[in-house]
Amino acid sequence: MNKARDAFITAMRHVASTVTVVTTDGPGGQLGATVSAFTSLSADPPSVLVCLKADSRIALAVRDNGVFCVNILPEDAVETAQRFAGAFDRENPDRFLGQEITNTDEGPILPRATAFACSLNHIVTHGSHAICIGNVTGISNAGEKPLTYMSGAFHIVRPQED
Repeated sequence: MNKARDAFITAMRHVASTVTVVTTDGPGGQLGATVSAFTSLSADPPSVLVCLKADSRIALAVRDNGVFCVNILPEDAVETAQRFAGAFDRENPDRFLGQEITNTDEGPILPRATAFACSLNHIVTHGSHAICIGNVTGISNAGEKPLTYMSGAFHIVRPQED
């Protein structure tokens, strides 16, 4: 038992994160996966980073395709988050089936998602994850409130009342 690792995981469960689905399309295939580790990196040049399990299908496809799209899900998209997390893969392995996607060169944009289309700039492997740095090549700002995840559950964001 690794107490430091367990303490880290317990503490990180209390950090709210925006629920995103990373998509990609190209020679490595069209894939998508729900991820929580996403952040802006720089405005000059506009760039973001996502962390993907290094040996996952999505990480390998992003590497092979050289592009990805980060979809920030709207607050009512719990089923979409679960679908791209693999919750329904046994019944339906095609995660895009039935989704009204908008295709881009970088990867599909999901319905009502604010999306950052990116060309892959660099991958850094750290521990079990690949940190994928992307230069933003396009933005689709849906203006929706985001779905968040914390303590093993989905949440919605509301302004604090005075």
